[in-house]
Amino acid sequence: MPSVVNRLVVRELTRELADAKGMLFLSFGGLTVKESESLRGKLAAKGVRVRMMRNALARRVLAERGFEVDDATLSGNTALAWGSAEAAIFAAKIATDAETKKSGKVKIRAGVLDGQLLSDKDAAALANVPDKKTLQAKILGCLSGPARGLVATINGLPGGLTRVINARAATLPAEPEPAAAAAAPAPEAGAPEASA
Repeated sequence: MPSVVNRLVVRELTRELADAKGMLFLSFGGLTVKESESLRGKLAAKGVRVRMMRNALARRVLAERGFEVDDATLSGNTALAWGSAEAAIFAAKIATDAETKKSGKVKIRAGVLDGQLLSDKDAAALANVPDKKTLQAKILGCLSGPARGLVATINGLPGGLTRVINARAATLPAEPEPAAAAAAPAPEAGAPEASA
């Protein structure tokens, strides 16, 4: 009877993991129920599914996907966290954040991302990958930077021309104003004009 149950569990896990782009194998040893529920809640909020499993079944499911893992990777209490590639990155961030590290009860053992098996160090390095919105903002900044520079240059031309004209006008000698010339008395008709 147990072999039938095992086959059913493997079939269910294979079906659930069919669309998973990323997976992390975590050691969950020593977590209290409250800590486990808190961690699962954080992961579920970002679309990460978590399941505790027997190591032999996990090894069988991975073998069906073409991955061979050693006994050290799947030993003790093992939890599988899976979902999209972003979900796997988020799971790595949660597993390596300061609060989780402080307890020392959760460790990343291995991972799978886009069809590649990752070691524990490579899987933990996923925590340093920025999320999708941050990457989009960086790409947008790179794309809009040259356009902003061009706009600043084009806007600077009229302003620069105005400053040059004002500077030149400031260096010219002052001419008498037309109002001052009109206010000067006109020479009388009988008076001799001054020769130049």
